[in-house]
Amino acid sequence: MKLINIGFGNMVSANRLVAIVSPESAPIKRIIQEAKDRGVCIDATYGRRTRAVIVTDSGHVILSAIQPETVANRLYDRTDAQDDDPEEFEEE
Repeated sequence: MKLINIGFGNMVSANRLVAIVSPESAPIKRIIQEAKDRGVCIDATYGRRTRAVIVTDSGHVILSAIQPETVANRLYDRTDAQDDDPEEFEEE
């Protein structure tokens, strides 16, 4: 099981990630509010500004205080370190 650090020592299973998005658009704000209403929102910001919203395959929504690009890079670094062919992940 691969774990990704989402800030302040909090970890998320890399296998359960569906999306890592910015919280600024209205649809994402709506997703966050609906998750809070359903009780499946996990706030891992420690009181700081939300910069990344992580959606899992179980429907949980996780709020993080680090940038979405940083989370994605941590996921990429973890995957790349365990993969035999790192060129498979290069952008064109």
